[in-house]
Amino acid sequence: MNAPIDITGVELKTERLILRPWRESDLEDLYAYARVDGVGQMAGWLPHRDLDESRRILDMFIREKKTFALEYAGKAVGSLGIETYEEERYPELALADKRGREIGYVLSKDYWGRGLMPEAVRAVIRWLFEDVGLDFIIVGHFERNDRSRRVIEKCGFQYVKTIPWKTEYGRTETSREYILYRKNP
Repeated sequence: MNAPIDITGVELKTERLILRPWRESDLEDLYAYARVDGVGQMAGWLPHRDLDESRRILDMFIREKKTFALEYAGKAVGSLGIETYEEERYPELALADKRGREIGYVLSKDYWGRGLMPEAVRAVIRWLFEDVGLDFIIVGHFERNDRSRRVIEKCGFQYVKTIPWKTEYGRTETSREYILYRKNP
């Protein structure tokens, strides 16, 4: 089952990143990477058309309290959301009374290939398992998204199944789904 999540006041530090709640002052940073062609499409959304669109997304991030800003060198360069997963796709988890969530992430094209996303995902995994007490985390990637697949593999997720996924712009993609279980002490 989906566990409640609230990142209010949470700040996770890695060697190079600070993962923290989004702030109003991050608007220009969000728009700077979200408007770039090829970034959002890898996560199922189109590039932001204007600053107002980024403002609506930023307001949602702040209101919903489940999406981290990835801050690198004082600038928000990506996001990592702790989303609800579709429980009907994983009935075995509900029957086992397991608590979990799905993660999704995006990174500015300017920072691809530096190992920042695996670093961020590992920090969130630790927090979700050790502090929040989740039993599992689900993640997926479109089959064409090799960068995301490599992040998922580096972070230890195990492949579960392939499913159709409808993007925000109406296209159906093939998504490979993975899961990571908390190791029992």
